[in-house]
Amino acid sequence: MCRTHLAPLSPLTPPPWVVRRGARTGFSLLELMVTLAIACIGLVIGVPSYQGLVERQRVTSAMHLLTAHMASARITAITYRIPTVVCPSDRAGGCRQDGDWSHGWLMFFDADGNRSPDAREDILRDENAPIHPSLRILSSSGRPQLRYLPDGRSAGSNISVRLCREDMLLGTVIVNNVGRIRSETSSGHRPCQG
Repeated sequence: MCRTHLAPLSPLTPPPWVVRRGARTGFSLLELMVTLAIACIGLVIGVPSYQGLVERQRVTSAMHLLTAHMASARITAITYRIPTVVCPSDRAGGCRQDGDWSHGWLMFFDADGNRSPDAREDILRDENAPIHPSLRILSSSGRPQLRYLPDGRSAGSNISVRLCREDMLLGTVIVNNVGRIRSETSSGHRPCQG
């Protein structure tokens, strides 16, 4: 049997877990000031970039949701062979006529062609506004709603739905006469005009 001998601690040497009196621990005032200065510079540079990133994400998210509902309306019109409309909601089960989509939108069957839901059963979707209150969604003048025919075409002229903040254009969703949907983002340097 082999025995291991541990060297006894000298009475003058404290164990390693004991901190000696007078030993320096913590930060000096200069180290603390340099750390705070670096943190402040990082915040000054990072916060505006982060706010821009959040705004771009809101615009992209709203554009994707809007294009998904428009594509769903097209597929529904083709599948059921019934004209289907997507319009800005007046939050009472009808369509707004001013082209302001900021409060949400409706998707409904429009078998009689009057461009408004006749019964609650005709409404397929009633989407609340998924965006930040600072963003506005506006359709092109003279075209407040999108109507798909049973063959998938969009009746009438092209419709452009713009996403804006403080009268600056951030993104656009465009539907042509054939019914194809495309979206594009903008740098925010163009005015939001219809």
